[in-house]
Amino acid sequence: MYLDSAYVAKYYVNEPDATRVRKLIESADSLISSAWSMAEVSCVFHRYLRQGDLSAKQFQMLSREFRAHVDSELWTLVPVTASLIRRVTSLVATLPPAVFLRAGDAVQLVSALEAGEPDVWTNDRHMLAAAPHFGLVGRSA
Repeated sequence: MYLDSAYVAKYYVNEPDATRVRKLIESADSLISSAWSMAEVSCVFHRYLRQGDLSAKQFQMLSREFRAHVDSELWTLVPVTASLIRRVTSLVATLPPAVFLRAGDAVQLVSALEAGEPDVWTNDRHMLAAAPHFGLVGRSA
């Protein structure tokens, strides 16, 4: 199962749909995301710290837990290589002008392709709309 970084973060932080996402994650045979998610998930944790929703101690605990899960390969991370970025560039060049896509989302979509995953799980409406242009099915819990 390929998850974007927002869904990976929901495994750790309480958000309105986190319970549904956790159930989805717990039922999966494999958990795949982009190595890009390491940066994005860390920034999500920091946002919660900045907003006062996490204490410094909670922030450090979540950061350590996430790194431990990455190190133990709970999350299979697709490397962000120069080749992957070239593929992002090529595929973005074929998109219709009306498709809204941020660079990080494009990296996530191409990472799902590289992993051979047919679906990408996210709650990002732009990524869900762009997924079919990459030959992927966008799914949301």
